[in-house]
Amino acid sequence: MPQTTNTILMIRPVHFRMNEQTAVNNYFQEDLDIKNAEINLKAQQEFDAFVDKLRAVGVTVIVENDKKELDTPDSIFPNNWVSFHENGDVALYPMFAENRRAERREDVLNRLEEAGFRIDNIIDYTSAENEGVFLEGTGSLLLDRINKKAYCALSARADEELFIEFCEDFDYAPIVFTAYQTVGDKRLPIYHTNVMMCLAEKFAVICLDSIDNKSERKQVMASLKADGKTIIAITEAQMHQFAGNMLQVQGQNNQRYLVMSQAAYDSLTAAQIAQIESFCPILSSSLETIETCGGGSARCMMAEVFLPRA
Repeated sequence: MPQTTNTILMIRPVHFRMNEQTAVNNYFQEDLDIKNAEINLKAQQEFDAFVDKLRAVGVTVIVENDKKELDTPDSIFPNNWVSFHENGDVALYPMFAENRRAERREDVLNRLEEAGFRIDNIIDYTSAENEGVFLEGTGSLLLDRINKKAYCALSARADEELFIEFCEDFDYAPIVFTAYQTVGDKRLPIYHTNVMMCLAEKFAVICLDSIDNKSERKQVMASLKADGKTIIAITEAQMHQFAGNMLQVQGQNNQRYLVMSQAAYDSLTAAQIAQIESFCPILSSSLETIETCGGGSARCMMAEVFLPRA
């Protein structure tokens, strides 16, 4: 069961802007004082440069364009609505923001089949939206595919019962906790697990300071250590620069890379960089506009394709 893949699905934006519907509980988003058309153009430039960097090291990137007629400002983050699994299963997820639900597109799945991948079964959790229950894909779920464990920081976008249901359906052992960030003078839940934690084959980058409950923090650390993973701890300030929002991918000759934004890279200490690079090279790209307006970074932009070949 591989932890990493060399095939990534990415959605090129056409209406990228700050999504007012997600800003209510995504405290990473900020308003840029420029017109939406200019924001979208900058986001497209960052997207294209990022795709070029991934392809240059041998990562297969399947780019699908967003559709103009859909008002989907966050379509650049496809990992929240879909996940693709080794056994041919595809999971579709319930989304907190109403204007994100139109991101789920059958034609995107068709495109993967046309590219030679096999989809045997679609497991659809989206009816949970009718009950106001959400679980936003691999934003909410961090999957340790080798050890069959799933990590989830509970929030308005990650429901515990639905998370347990996912784990039963896909045969993962659930590890549940809550992660917080300081907003003003309050500690509020972090909207997605994948901004405070990254799981790679042999290591994990994690903001332990965000897990306020000591027993939960110990449980997460014990689980990672039991699987032989090196823990690379980041600070809350580094997390706010998206240093938790990273993804390990495979390039040419099965070479692993840890992919992150330039802001994330710049926030790391020399010791942290050396620790990561003892496992694999780092690939970084500037995603400043996407991070500022979208409140998501490199990991959110990449939907990993683990599907079998047809």
